[in-house]
Amino acid sequence: MPGREETGITVTLFLLGNEKHSIQVASQQEDGEPTLQDMAVLIEQVTGVPVHFQKLIYKGKSLKELEQPLSALGVKNGCKVMLIGKRNSPEEEAELKKLKDLEKSVEQIANKLEEVNKEFTSIQKGFLAKDLQAEALKQLDKRIKGTAEQFMKTLEQIDAVNLPENFSDCKVKKKGLVKRVQVFLAQCDTIEGNIGQEMDKLQSKNLALAE
Repeated sequence: MPGREETGITVTLFLLGNEKHSIQVASQQEDGEPTLQDMAVLIEQVTGVPVHFQKLIYKGKSLKELEQPLSALGVKNGCKVMLIGKRNSPEEEAELKKLKDLEKSVEQIANKLEEVNKEFTSIQKGFLAKDLQAEALKQLDKRIKGTAEQFMKTLEQIDAVNLPENFSDCKVKKKGLVKRVQVFLAQCDTIEGNIGQEMDKLQSKNLALAE
């Protein structure tokens, strides 16, 4: 196993047309070794060539196993790697930026969903005084409905991004985003249903006590 001091690998990247870059690849995992995925993501940032359009050649061999550590593929400090791949057009980059901005919005809304879920779970576990539960559930119901509405609006914005057939990188990103939002919307429905059930149970208990 390599020592811990090996936190990064410097690679010289050659592109067709005499373009070259010196890149410092570090692992995204704490105390981990940099992988081919780490290098490919960095190459996309430096060159604008998307990961799935990259063909990386090292010592005449194509590097394909993204999850493999660079050391396992024989890539060491000071190595030279050749990149073959096409950059996106400025038009496609502009659409990709729109989708990346929408992706950030989705993540922010997902954080709100997570907060509602955590608060609801704590009520279910009895961490809130009984006399405060009804109002808390009412507020959570309002928030989960608002969160679902935000997801729907964002989904409409994603659907509104019209892409030509050849914008394959954008199409992959858009498809993935739509799926993620649909999953989050399903979670909103489930949580909203559970909150409703909890409110009904609480109401039944209160009526029983009042009799």
